[in-house]
Amino acid sequence: MLLFIACTPKVTETVTTPEVVTPEPKEIVDKNPCTTLNDLSARDRDEVETAYVLYKDQIKLGNYDKAFPLWKVAYYGAPAANGSIKYQFEDGLAIYKNKYENESNPAVKSAYVDTVMMIYDKRIECYGQPAYVAGRKAFDYYYYYNGESTDDEIYSLFKEAIDAKKKTTDYFVINPFTKILTDKIIAKEISKEEGRLYTGYMMDAIEYGMASGKNKEAWNIINNYAPARLENLEGVEGLYDCAYFEKKYLSILRDNPEDCEIINTAYGRLLWGGCDPASASVQEAKTAKDEKCYTPPPPPGKLRLAYNAYESGQYYEAVKQFEDYVNTTDDVQKKAKYTLLISKIYYGDIKDFPKSRKYALQSAELNPSSGEPYLIIGKLYASSGPLCGPGTGWDSQVVTWVAIDMWEKALKDPLVSDEARKLINTYKQYMPTKGDVFQRTLKAGDSYQVKCWINRTTTIRTAG
Repeated sequence: MLLFIACTPKVTETVTTPEVVTPEPKEIVDKNPCTTLNDLSARDRDEVETAYVLYKDQIKLGNYDKAFPLWKVAYYGAPAANGSIKYQFEDGLAIYKNKYENESNPAVKSAYVDTVMMIYDKRIECYGQPAYVAGRKAFDYYYYYNGESTDDEIYSLFKEAIDAKKKTTDYFVINPFTKILTDKIIAKEISKEEGRLYTGYMMDAIEYGMASGKNKEAWNIINNYAPARLENLEGVEGLYDCAYFEKKYLSILRDNPEDCEIINTAYGRLLWGGCDPASASVQEAKTAKDEKCYTPPPPPGKLRLAYNAYESGQYYEAVKQFEDYVNTTDDVQKKAKYTLLISKIYYGDIKDFPKSRKYALQSAELNPSSGEPYLIIGKLYASSGPLCGPGTGWDSQVVTWVAIDMWEKALKDPLVSDEARKLINTYKQYMPTKGDVFQRTLKAGDSYQVKCWINRTTTIRTAG
């Protein structure tokens, strides 16, 4: 899976700048550790209060340069303002972000980022909330100040926020942290134990956030991205434990008690997840499999070994055994069939998309009249929206072009043409709009390179 997440999907569209809710000014009860307006002399207070009003007016007009000197008087004169409001920190962050974006000197840009982080530190000093601020720092480094911090530093800041908040982790943390986390798990840069801990935190946070009823739009965007990234980690052996697979696949099995594909998948996944074959969950799946989905096993030999390995959730061993069979048989049709089966295992079970495509293409070479390999490759591409983008928006939509390219090839095979046509009609609506294309100074009919693990050239089309 490292290979198919080796691209660098942009997730800048997953969440907007975190909304900061500033409480109305109220009577100050506790002494703020930072200087407030009440700490100033009458003369200084008047000057600083006036600066607060004037700089805020300029901020509202988008005049950051005019706001800056006034903001400095206000912020440095009384950083805690009346001891309650916090918008002066957010405004300072916006001012320096604007300076950063309009500066070309790398040293000056880095100095601006240092100031941004000092403003965050001052906010902690005045108002606390170090976990929230750690998440904000990581968010800013990830989206706004690329290259000013390492992935490891950003990861550590996100972890600081998550360790403190767990299931109540702030929504703006979820997508970027999920991207970094999945990359690190696949690259084996962190232990499986650590990966299991933080994938669990992310799942709990998504469930909690979706149920909270707050920030609905943001959580819906998150729900279109992070769960798919986390689900693709099922192909990392030993990452998710038996409890994870029981919770997910027993529920699916019980909702679809007659569907043999689901029953067989559930049985294999439970064993892949390390569940005891004698456990109640495995026995429930096995009973359903034996009673409703029995198929006579192949005769003793390489194929029998391959199927036995697959049905017992030993996916890598199954691939090895099927490859052994393919390499020893002279029957071209069987070579094509079992090469395609290897592709399906890499797609559905191991979730290594590049390898799945590799074997699908090999099967297509062995049996040029079959459209099924192209059907699978199209599904691989269509499933890559959350891998190559934020789950919504341009980077996630362009994968539909290459997916439809593959399904159009599959139309030539009458055995799968109906399914291919249905997929084409379904996914056409998810293509970028004319406006999306126009905004990027492109036009329908132009060639376009879809990057990420796909790395294929296609033709621009629009929805509608």
